[in-house]
Amino acid sequence: MDEFIQRRKLSAEIKDRLLAMIRNGSLHPGDRLPSERELMARYGVGRPAVREAMQSLESDGLIEIHHGERARIVKPDERDIISRIGETALHLLQTSPEALAHLREARMLFEVGMVRTAARRATEEDLQRLEDILHRQRDANENSGAFVAADMEFHSAIASISGNPIILAVSESMLLWLFRFRGDMLRVKGAEKITLTEHKKILDAIGAHDEAGAAKAMTNHLSRSSQRYRALLSA
Repeated sequence: MDEFIQRRKLSAEIKDRLLAMIRNGSLHPGDRLPSERELMARYGVGRPAVREAMQSLESDGLIEIHHGERARIVKPDERDIISRIGETALHLLQTSPEALAHLREARMLFEVGMVRTAARRATEEDLQRLEDILHRQRDANENSGAFVAADMEFHSAIASISGNPIILAVSESMLLWLFRFRGDMLRVKGAEKITLTEHKKILDAIGAHDEAGAAKAMTNHLSRSSQRYRALLSA
């Protein structure tokens, strides 16, 4: 069977060449790309193809474009990179029935590993921060918005103990996807006291540097939340 060579758009070819310049070290974060006119002359293409390639690089978070200036290579940021898939993740949750179950499972595996790391590395300063958040969550018991915000902050603070920006960014993103898609999953009315008690058990295990205890407390917490939510939906 004959194999046909697919004709590529000019903009895709230009993008690949610019990516090669970034990846081989010819361009570094903070450097400016050649001007549109220079790129047109270098590759023998028109302005539309160059602009389309640049817009694609900007959408990927690799360059920033400001009117009247040459595009600049951005410094990679873990949180920004992961947040860029947010809208795609929400679309998946809204259109795929099993995606929410997959996200809950992924969060369980991720947070159990995350809390083990926190139990191993937590400092007195980390523990005080968690205690302060838990105190604010107790005070927000009658304020749904503040209660959920403190809940998310508690989990993010545990992630930050790792000192790993990718772990923190992934944790915050998963919580944000859950909040934006099904905010009621993060707070089931009438379960505030249970949530606070479970958070305290997690904090106590972290404070005792008990990795197994912290993992068990987190597993129970997330499992109970999922069970109560499923019961609420079937009621």
